[in-house]
Amino acid sequence: MENTTPSAEQARVLAKGPFPDYPFTPKSFRHPNGLVQSYLDEGQGETVLMLHGNPSWSYYWRKLVLGLRDGYRCIVPDHVGMGLSDKPDDKGYQYTLRSRIQDLDRLLSHAGAGDDLTLAVHDWGGMIGFGWALKHGARIRRLVILNTASFPLPASKPMPWQLKLGRDYNLGALAIRGFNAFAAGATRQGVAHKMPADVQRAYEAPYDSWKNRISTLRFVQDIPLQPGDRAWDLVEDAGKRLPEYADRPAFIGWGLRDFVFDHHFLKGFTQALPKAEVHAFEDAGHYVLEDKADTLVPAIRAFLERNPL
Repeated sequence: MENTTPSAEQARVLAKGPFPDYPFTPKSFRHPNGLVQSYLDEGQGETVLMLHGNPSWSYYWRKLVLGLRDGYRCIVPDHVGMGLSDKPDDKGYQYTLRSRIQDLDRLLSHAGAGDDLTLAVHDWGGMIGFGWALKHGARIRRLVILNTASFPLPASKPMPWQLKLGRDYNLGALAIRGFNAFAAGATRQGVAHKMPADVQRAYEAPYDSWKNRISTLRFVQDIPLQPGDRAWDLVEDAGKRLPEYADRPAFIGWGLRDFVFDHHFLKGFTQALPKAEVHAFEDAGHYVLEDKADTLVPAIRAFLERNPL
């Protein structure tokens, strides 16, 4: 069910604002398990679904929403445990890729998102979106791809030590949950141009305690690297299916200073989607929309207008 009254978690995080360029009134959806998921639903027109990754939240997409909402409907969830959504412990929620996909499916059904979607993805939002598309690929009519993945770690790409530390070692888990190393670190290492302090605070605001950082750790721990890992089959299947989207309009925006989703991942997308419109930036990092919003937002809008549904 949807509630127009802010949930406790929405109110708690928003009280830390105001957040720059985030003048939105989030909506909420209560899942059958009782957890409240926050999401933006802004504007009218062709639907653009924007999926964030880890350790960001819907705030990442704010400038694209502002640049599109006068002519497009923008649906932007905060994944459970992230942003303005509820942050349950492990007893209250299974922090897995399958859970994320199921959450998205229920939310889109609730929101009446329709059958003609533009899928915009960043970071682990790519696997959530393309994982959802394993059953709903026909509903995706256009793609906007920003520093993300929809396939396993390329064989030529070593696992970054920062992720390996968080995924496999107690010391990394302590750094992420005890010292907010992942969310705080991303605001500094994920950009080529320093974020303003108030923007940094907005990114970090939802993750202000050990309890509220559970998802930033569980996301890392769920990264599949080999057969048998619980998300491996989804990631492998999504990778095999990626070339099926080659006949659909695709826009790729990429920060080349990303030490995780680097040129190996960019190559994976350009090979699978050879007709994609590619905008790659030597002076942009993982949070490419932070470094290049002034260029990317109008470019994405122009791409959508050139490829109407």
